[in-house]
Amino acid sequence: MPQYAILIYSDSDPAAEHDSAELAEHDTHSADLIQSGALTAAYALAPHTAARAVRADGVTDGPFTESKEVIAGIGIIEAPDLDAALAIARRNPATRHGSGVEVREIGGSYVRGDESAG
Repeated sequence: MPQYAILIYSDSDPAAEHDSAELAEHDTHSADLIQSGALTAAYALAPHTAARAVRADGVTDGPFTESKEVIAGIGIIEAPDLDAALAIARRNPATRHGSGVEVREIGGSYVRGDESAG
């Protein structure tokens, strides 16, 4: 079954706080995806101010791009097609809290310990 990366965007303001109800909504959403079998992996990222960019001319401290939003987390889901992946992404609480979600099909993969991944 195809896999899709769900990139969760958030306001780039490091002072932005998330209340406990909003965090609980994200936890419930994740639990629902786990229960359904759609979620294969999910990662919350450290604040964007801890990012480092590696380029040919060296390493730059983050944030290193001019952007209104930053990637706050990544989820990997399995869905039969893009329409199904978009339906899953629409349920992400970030879409109701002023943030966004990007869906991208995974073209290839490597998972340590799973040599059948491709």
